[in-house]
Amino acid sequence: MLDDLKIFITAANKHSLTAAAQHLDMTIATVSRRISALEQKLGCELLHRSTKGLKLTPVGESYYEECAEFIDALDQRISNLDQTLNSLKGDLKVLAPVNLGSGPLDAFWQNFVRRYPDIELNIELSNSLQDIRDTRADIALRSGNQPSSSLIQKKLGHIIPILVASPEASFLLPKTIEDLQQAPSIASHIFSDWLLMNKQGDLHPLNKEHRHLSNDMTITLNLAKAGAGIALMPMSMVMNALETGELVRVLPEWRGQNREIFLVWPYRRSLSARAKLLRDELTQFLEQQTWFHSSP
Repeated sequence: MLDDLKIFITAANKHSLTAAAQHLDMTIATVSRRISALEQKLGCELLHRSTKGLKLTPVGESYYEECAEFIDALDQRISNLDQTLNSLKGDLKVLAPVNLGSGPLDAFWQNFVRRYPDIELNIELSNSLQDIRDTRADIALRSGNQPSSSLIQKKLGHIIPILVASPEASFLLPKTIEDLQQAPSIASHIFSDWLLMNKQGDLHPLNKEHRHLSNDMTITLNLAKAGAGIALMPMSMVMNALETGELVRVLPEWRGQNREIFLVWPYRRSLSARAKLLRDELTQFLEQQTWFHSSP
């Protein structure tokens, strides 16, 4: 009915079915039929049709005065919304885990703002699971499948956690999985329970007391570099340290379970052109990283 009211308002403004049809990119027959259907639905005649054009009836005048401002305001809001959704200029709010959004993705953020300077990034990093709807974020990077059915989830791939230690550690590096139980270790709270697996698919849960604990994996990384113990860390965080020799891999035949990475956004909310661009650019960036295993 709103569409029919818009056609009626346009015809009244143009005083002509022909001019209204041209303005709305419709046929004259369609405009005439839609106005007639509206009149039938309302049970009254809205427009007098004559060779001299269109003229509002008294009832049509009342409907026009009541609806014209509302229809114009609605059109303006829809136009503004369309511009907001489809423009590559404006704000873009992104949620991400701290130790993925900062560090492994540093080069991505730098390249993104260089290439798209009109997009105003609002990046919110947190190790706690923030509700994307409550924060009114456009899109979120998440570790692990999200239980909410109100979210669209795109799996990007996974990151492998590995065991690492400083080559200058004062303790002997373990040579077997059994030796690992006695070795000093460091962990973040979210990676404190170690479930290790090998290439043959054997699982080895390792429930031990860690010498050092932190709520931030960057602290864990720095303590491992200082030789304080063995850490189970995502490959994304230790790749540079392995390349420079600050860390070495321990028991390379063993690894942690895949850390699956998803992009999520609300099911009922349209992705803006800016969020779609970030999704595509991030997907392409991750495909090029040696520490990331992209989904097929």
